[in-house]
Amino acid sequence: MSASCKLHFSSAESHLVKRSVYCSGGWSAFNGRCFRYIPTPMTWAQAEKNCQALGGNLASVHDYREHLKLQRVIRDATYSYRKTWIGGSDAQQENVFFWSDGTPFRYTSWCPGEPNNHLAPQHCIQMNFGNTKCWDDLQCSYRRPSVCAKRIR
Repeated sequence: MSASCKLHFSSAESHLVKRSVYCSGGWSAFNGRCFRYIPTPMTWAQAEKNCQALGGNLASVHDYREHLKLQRVIRDATYSYRKTWIGGSDAQQENVFFWSDGTPFRYTSWCPGEPNNHLAPQHCIQMNFGNTKCWDDLQCSYRRPSVCAKRIR
């Protein structure tokens, strides 16, 4: 085997070793993604931009298990179930919700009577609302902590 083949094999091998297969630095792994609670209250748009700067988006929620995981991430960080931004919005068209990460919006955990646009247009989703810790639509200008998500690479 020539030296160039050995070097090529060696560099490919080291590339594989460098690939991350876990979440670190305050990120928590679940179902192929990393989640991180951001305690700083921000508007929904600021929170989304912050998540993008961290390599992800505001968290999308695709099933009940993910909903519970996000609640655990928040509880572990705060010892409570704080109202927190997630990545859902209907700002583009009323009652047509989408996730900021582009994934399909199929699962919901709305509180009874929500979404309702109470008193003003409410286009962003907070979780952990009310006694049942469900979802509520809220004006995007409110400041809330947030949960970011990114794919495990």
